[in-house]
Amino acid sequence: MASRIKIKTTEGDIIVRLYDETPLHRDNFIKLAKEGYFDGTLFHRVIKDFMIQGGDPDSKGAPAGKMLGTGGPDYTIPAEFVYPQLFHKRGALSAARLGDEVNPERESSGSQFYIVWGKTCKPQELKQMERQMAMQQEQNVFNQMVKEYKSEIMDLRRNHDQAGLQAMQDQLEADTKSKCKRIGLPKFTPEQIEAYTTIGGTPFLDNQYTVFGEVESGLDIVEKIQNCKTMRGDRPNTDISMTVEIM
Repeated sequence: MASRIKIKTTEGDIIVRLYDETPLHRDNFIKLAKEGYFDGTLFHRVIKDFMIQGGDPDSKGAPAGKMLGTGGPDYTIPAEFVYPQLFHKRGALSAARLGDEVNPERESSGSQFYIVWGKTCKPQELKQMERQMAMQQEQNVFNQMVKEYKSEIMDLRRNHDQAGLQAMQDQLEADTKSKCKRIGLPKFTPEQIEAYTTIGGTPFLDNQYTVFGEVESGLDIVEKIQNCKTMRGDRPNTDISMTVEIM
């Protein structure tokens, strides 16, 4: 039986189905909802044509102008990327998180989430993203190999062995290309292409943030919220609060 939650907002109700494929995020969200953790919190960060974000406990009763977005329980949730099956189409429920520089494992916030709005993409835009993803993949593989050979590289540097360093770099670049060929080029699936070109979404967030549910009804409410006027820090001018219940 699929888990469904109702996010009751001051603008209307949003019904969301939580995915069984992401059990850690599903169970955590249900636990917090049962505790009333989200009740009285705000959609504190709203960016038109992008997403609406909530789940910060510090937003309860927050005075106007207060900067929000850093609150949450004292834990994070391991990333659960089920890609490309679960992706950032319009209406996707995803977990917010700290950036890669302080969070290389891409662990999710214990409570903050966002609902995707996004834009529709032209097929050529998706092709360009695929090229960028391929370059990023190659860079990631190369960086990983450099880590694995760190001690050898350091020895070559200490010995000022320029020829050895050049040979090592050539070898790592060749190994990178070989490994990337085995992995295969990153490509959007037909389902993603269909969704991103017709419904919309945020494809550039795929495989970066955990998608753990989707809106089943109330997408018009999400649209209404993402269209609201905002102040500094992307907080809505008029507070949009929520209560969350299990259906």
